Amino acid sequence: MSKSRAAPSSAPAIRPTRSRSQYEIRVTEPYRLDLTVSVLRRLRTNSVDVLTADGVYVRVFEGASDPVVVRVEQRAPATLTVTIEGDTFEYERVLALVGRILGVDRDVTQFEQAAAALPWLSPLALRMMGVKPPRYPSLWEAFVNVIAFQQLSLSSASAIVRRLVEAFEPSLERDGVLLHAFPSAEGVLAANDDVLRATGLSASKIATLRRAGEALSSGTLSEVMLEERSSAEATSLLQRIKGIGPWTAAVILLRGLGRLDVFPMNDTSVARNLALVAGPGTIEVAGIINTLWPQQGMLYYHLLLARLEARGEVGRASVAGDGSVQRCAQPRSLAPVRS
Repeated sequence: MSKSRAAPSSAPAIRPTRSRSQYEIRVTEPYRLDLTVSVLRRLRTNSVDVLTADGVYVRVFEGASDPVVVRVEQRAPATLTVTIEGDTFEYERVLALVGRILGVDRDVTQFEQAAAALPWLSPLALRMMGVKPPRYPSLWEAFVNVIAFQQLSLSSASAIVRRLVEAFEPSLERDGVLLHAFPSAEGVLAANDDVLRATGLSASKIATLRRAGEALSSGTLSEVMLEERSSAEATSLLQRIKGIGPWTAAVILLRGLGRLDVFPMNDTSVARNLALVAGPGTIEVAGIINTLWPQQGMLYYHLLLARLEARGEVGRASVAGDGSVQRCAQPRSLAPVRS
């Protein structure tokens, strides 16, 4: 929601008020913040979505005047405690983004019931009970995170995204946590190709990112356009951008729009993760997808969690650029809690 901040010329300018306030937001149970953040960030080297040593999710958003820092804790099964520090004009917008990113209102009962009927999947689904489908705060962030991962390993693609973020956004330290905002489309599009290649992006991915960014900035593509279409129609619309195929479109819809009725087929990492979970033998993916419909996208997140679990990455504290574990001091001098 946009708010006018311009004051009449005869009146003194209205200055944003910096403060730190705390809110309680309800979640659809069962809910686990640690699992949801793990699938959101993928690896603990993610420098945007940070999980501290004491289990606090921390992220910084660009504000109109100053950065806004958000801390999220799960102190009770049914609620998240959200602490926001920065320009008070931004609180309503940022609180809505937190709910979107962390999937607080998503009900995945259909997936849970379907997974319980699959002997190879039900143990994993029970261990990961409470994970919710995360969603990037913007379509641009989804484009960057998905295009960078095309045909690359989890570690290689994560390193590229981290270098991209740190090349465009200076670090911000708050309560012992090193943070980076996600770079804007305008900033990335204004950079020359040499800067982008230095992050590890290939020439073809740079070109795809530029086409995606230009489509967003020109208005030929928007989140609203995708939201008002079925997943099949939205997939076709995304694939009009050269460099975006069926896999990329599916993951953009999954991670960018929260669509659970899509699944990235023909993914080598999905195949490896299926073998990890189901064991040796032939897994008929199409049949599994039909069984899990209409929330088959949750399988993508569970397979990712299985891989992260095997690597010891689930719920582990993020690491800063120097390799140190991220820590977070308890917020002080908070305003009264509001729900």
